Amino acid sequence: MVAHAELSDIALRHKIRNKEIRFGGNKTLKIYGLLGCTSGKRMKRENRVFFASEQEAWQNNFRPCYRCLKERYRKWKNGLV
Repeated sequence: MVAHAELSDIALRHKIRNKEIRFGGNKTLKIYGLLGCTSGKRMKRENRVFFASEQEAWQNNFRPCYRCLKERYRKWKNGLV
């Protein structure tokens, strides 16, 4: 997990291009989702964190976003994960 506040814009773009970052999350709400999600784009920089994989997000006790990961969210909500 990498905090957005710890990365410069150039470093962030580099990590996204190299697929070192694939998911974003809100550390306050403990929600993760796709980088292009409209909910994720609205969150404050100081609350945003990044993950290399969904596994990493799960290990940090984040849940899937309802808006961009609907199927995974439903499984999480129903306790199937």
